[in-house]
Amino acid sequence: MAQRPRIGVTGNHRRWAPSWWCTALALWLCGAIPVRISIRHPWDGPLPDALVISGGNDISPEHYGGEIDAKVKLDPARDRLEIEWIQTALKHTIPMLGICRGAQLINVVLGGKLHPDIRHIRRLTYNRPGLLPTKQVWLEPDSAVARITGKTKLRVNSLHHQAVDLPGDSLRRTGWDLDKITQAIESTINCPVIGMQWHPEYLIYLPSQLKIFQWLVDNTSEEAKRTHCQSNTR
Repeated sequence: MAQRPRIGVTGNHRRWAPSWWCTALALWLCGAIPVRISIRHPWDGPLPDALVISGGNDISPEHYGGEIDAKVKLDPARDRLEIEWIQTALKHTIPMLGICRGAQLINVVLGGKLHPDIRHIRRLTYNRPGLLPTKQVWLEPDSAVARITGKTKLRVNSLHHQAVDLPGDSLRRTGWDLDKITQAIESTINCPVIGMQWHPEYLIYLPSQLKIFQWLVDNTSEEAKRTHCQSNTR
């Protein structure tokens, strides 16, 4: 029987971390071994077969030219750790899934910009924070996420007040909400990198959302690796 791929999942270091446990379950169901990565959970061994950059606290504005807001909860140590892992993944063409903050941070590492707070530009979209799929998202028909989920319109959850503004190098916007705020990004050079603003780990009871994690696992296969591009950070 083929060995399960080891997939690193970055995140906070707290013992009670629902995102980690839900992501771990999703990856296990899809045939992988999830391995937690945080400032208290160092990676051990060869590079992971794939990475999930998970959601959480806001990204420190110093990384994208924003203004410091004393009311915003930051985690500088986590920022540094995840930036290093994203750079490593891009250098070695490691498949990568960015969730919420994770998608934003991938964008920042590639030189993109963020909306530090979307509340003042939110007009039409139902955006009350919650785990249930209450928000509508539209996808580019030729996008990776549309192919993965088999849909061009999704209902997703929403736990964010920041979002991608300008996509970084080799990234394009492939999903948006009613207010045209970015909800999905992906690589433009066939690298196995996608990011989404919602949290699919809390929606794995929906086949379309579990397929996102299956995509990541499938991209660790030897056949997939043979087709991967070579990419470097800026």
